[in-house]
Amino acid sequence: MTTIELPVSDSKLSTYIATPEGEGPWPGVCVIHDALGMSPDLRNQADWLANAGYLVAAPDLFDGGTFLGCLRTVMRDFSRREGILFDRVEAARQWLMQHENSTGKVGVIGFCFGGGFALLLAPRGDFSVASVNYGPLPKDAEEFLKLACPIVGSYGAADHTLKGAAARLENILDAADVDHDIKEYPGTDHAFMNDHSETKIPFLIHVISFVFGGGEYNPESTKDARKRILAFFAKHLKSSEN
Repeated sequence: MTTIELPVSDSKLSTYIATPEGEGPWPGVCVIHDALGMSPDLRNQADWLANAGYLVAAPDLFDGGTFLGCLRTVMRDFSRREGILFDRVEAARQWLMQHENSTGKVGVIGFCFGGGFALLLAPRGDFSVASVNYGPLPKDAEEFLKLACPIVGSYGAADHTLKGAAARLENILDAADVDHDIKEYPGTDHAFMNDHSETKIPFLIHVISFVFGGGEYNPESTKDARKRILAFFAKHLKSSEN
């Protein structure tokens, strides 16, 4: 496990790399962090996927920016569906594609705003599969996701910030005939797969969590979600039929 710098335009992007044991080639996975950026949790997510046999690149999309400035960039790029954040994810995807031990197949997984980002990337034709974890749906999701890649999505039923999102996403993908596995976990809140116990959380995040209900790590729901994600990724990244 190591951290490298990827070239993006005229700058460098800090990216955590996790490599499976043994000999490749391996399919790749790009991991998109939540609002806390590069954290122990993000590296743990990457390590978990590497242990399952995936070459993983987890870029620090907030690299070089202030917390508030990065949040403004997220809102701007998501609205335009292009910009520096998209360029940074593309740099990580290209690194995975071009790696000497790559199979040429790459998936994307995101958490919270990263889950929403994974949804925005799903119809672009760049990724073979997307894992969307409590990610918000775009307003035009019915039309936008018609050409999406296969999607595995996980949401918490106690997450009132995304109430009904899981059912809406499943209905959209059913109508579009997109292969999917969407599940909502009872008694589970937002951010249930992110364990930030080792992270110093910014005061603003504490305020936002208090106002909007926040989220809490749920080990049992995480265990099941990870099992589903790995099964879905194996189908679309490791199988020769896709």
